[in-house]
Amino acid sequence: MPDFYLGRPKCCSLHLGILPLIVLALVFFGYGFVSHRSQEELRDSGAMTRMAYAQPKVLTPSRKDVLVLTPWLAPIIWEGTFNIDILNEQFRLQNITVGLTVFAIKKYVVFLKLFLETAEQHFMVGHKVIYYVFTDRPADVPQVPLGAGRKLVVLTVRNYSRWQDVSMHRMEMISRFSEQRFLHEVDYLVCADVDMKFSDHVGVEILSALFGTLHPGFYRASREAFTYERRPKSQAYIPWDEGDFYYMGAFFGGSVVEVYHLTKACHQAMMEDKANGIEAVWHDESHLNKYLLHHKPTKVLSPEYMWDQQLLGWPSIMKKLRYVAVPKNHQAIRNR
Repeated sequence: MPDFYLGRPKCCSLHLGILPLIVLALVFFGYGFVSHRSQEELRDSGAMTRMAYAQPKVLTPSRKDVLVLTPWLAPIIWEGTFNIDILNEQFRLQNITVGLTVFAIKKYVVFLKLFLETAEQHFMVGHKVIYYVFTDRPADVPQVPLGAGRKLVVLTVRNYSRWQDVSMHRMEMISRFSEQRFLHEVDYLVCADVDMKFSDHVGVEILSALFGTLHPGFYRASREAFTYERRPKSQAYIPWDEGDFYYMGAFFGGSVVEVYHLTKACHQAMMEDKANGIEAVWHDESHLNKYLLHHKPTKVLSPEYMWDQQLLGWPSIMKKLRYVAVPKNHQAIRNR
C-alpha cells in the first residue's frame, strides 16, 4: 500500500511538529516587544508617577459653611474642596494647553502689564498657556517675560465709541476666533476682564466643559434680587421666579467647543435685541446669565475667583482671594 494511504507524509509531520515551537517563539518575542513598547509609552506619559496624599473621608465634608455642589451635581469650587496636586497630575497626563482671552481696548491697555505679570505668577502654573490679547493698540502691548511653554498672541480688533459696544462685541470676537483658530490651538478657553489681577492660585481646578463664576455682589442674595434682564422683549429675559445664581461676565470659560456655543448664542441674541430696538440691562453679562440658566455649567467658581476687596472687604468665608479688581476710575477709562 502506498505511503500516502498510511498517513501524512513525513515532511508534513515534521513541519507540524515544529509549528508549535514557532508559534511559541513568536508569542514570546511578540509579547516582549509589545510589553517593552507599552512600558516605554507608560514611562513617556508619566503614568507611573506615584503620589501620596491624605485619604478623602466619605463622612467628613470638605466645607460645612458653604454650598459645594449644585442641584445638577456641578461642583462649586472653594478653597478646601480640591487637592491641586492630584488635579495637576491628571491634567498633566492629558498634556493640555489653556487659552486665556483678554480684551485691552482703548485705555484699558494700561491694565495689561499687571494682568500678564500676575497671570505668570498664579495662572495655570506648570501648564502650557497661550495669552490671546485682543486690542486696537498692538504697539502698546507690553513685553512681559513668559515662562516655558507659555506665549502671547496679539489679535488686532477695532474699537467702538461706547464701552457697552466694546463689551458686547467680545462675544462676537471670541466665537469667531474659537471657530477659526482656538479650536486648533488650545483645549480649554478662559475668558477674563483685563482690569483685574491674579492675587493667588488659579489653576486646573477651574477647568471643565463649561464654567461660570458667582458674582461677588450676589452670592448671598435671593434670585429676586438678581439684576437679570426683566423685560420680556429682550432675548436675555429671565422671569422673577427663575434663576440659580447670578454669574459674572468677567470670568467664564470651558472647552473651546462649549465656549464657542456660548459666545455664538449670546452674540446672536444681542443682534436680535438690537434689531428689536432693545439692549439688555447688563449687556453681554445679561445674555451670559440667560445662557447659563438653560445650559447649566459643569463647574461653578466661588467668589474667590472674582472679588473686589475695595468694595467688599475680605469676609472670613473667603479663604483666598484669587482674582481681584484693580482700583480705577471708570469714567476716566471708559469711552476713551
